[in-house]
Amino acid sequence: MKTKTKIISLERAFNIIKKPITTEKSTNLQQFNQYSFVVSKDSNCAEIKNAIETIFKVKVNKVNTAILRGKGKTFKGQFGFRKDTKKAIVTLVEGNTIDSSLEIK
Repeated sequence: MKTKTKIISLERAFNIIKKPITTEKSTNLQQFNQYSFVVSKDSNCAEIKNAIETIFKVKVNKVNTAILRGKGKTFKGQFGFRKDTKKAIVTLVEGNTIDSSLEIK
């Protein structure tokens, strides 16, 4: 039984999707219709799906998320950690594409 998806505002959508990831690995995923984004840590897969569909006007097939733990670093003798980040790999329905040169602000 499917639950109804909640429609989110455009402002919330831009708060969820922070920026696209443009590494060599994420660029290679684009040939399989998969795109990578840095997203807010308090968002879930349904919110990410709605945000991508709202911002880019495409149909999303699947969303995979991963939380990347911050590495330990030493700066001027003080040990600390980088911030944890969350990334999402979004698979689009066949025939939909996202222009990777667009910036999200």
